[in-house]
Amino acid sequence: MRHKVKKSPTRAGIAVSAAALAAAGAGLLGAVSAGPAAAAPGGPESKATTTTHHLAIDSAVDAARAALDAAEKEGQRVTVAVVDRNGNTIVTLRGDGAGPQSYESAVRKAYTSVAWNAPTSRLAERLKSAPNLKDIPNTLFLAGGAPVTHGNAPIAGIGVAGAPSGDLDEKFAQAGVAAIGGGR
Repeated sequence: MRHKVKKSPTRAGIAVSAAALAAAGAGLLGAVSAGPAAAAPGGPESKATTTTHHLAIDSAVDAARAALDAAEKEGQRVTVAVVDRNGNTIVTLRGDGAGPQSYESAVRKAYTSVAWNAPTSRLAERLKSAPNLKDIPNTLFLAGGAPVTHGNAPIAGIGVAGAPSGDLDEKFAQAGVAAIGGGR
């Protein structure tokens, strides 16, 4: 076994270390001093920004659980997905015995419902007059998705897949929306 020889610091090494500490200190002090008084014109207080509402994780879990419970009461094996306003998955629950295709379908139904702020059963009807809608990435125009809204604006989507009909899937998704009061 070889032992490393410990060298004492050189003047150049000490100077580099001191410069690094000074830079770190200046950065820290700069970060501390950049408070509300330093807000630039056009900052958060201006009309250039908006406020959005998001579904809290606890509400997303409650909604998913309510949708899954509704399906299980009717003996259906489904997957439930809840996505945020941007289509990012917040929570997914795969029920016992749910088919492998149900996971992606539930996420896509949730995404589709929040993107158009409408139940996917209604959107499926639109395909008759606009068949190219189905070509939009990550969408699925089958019944089973329901939007969650706040002040008529979509804040989340709930998708359910795996029941033998889209009508059942959507019924379970609506049970999820109801569990959180429709998002207000």
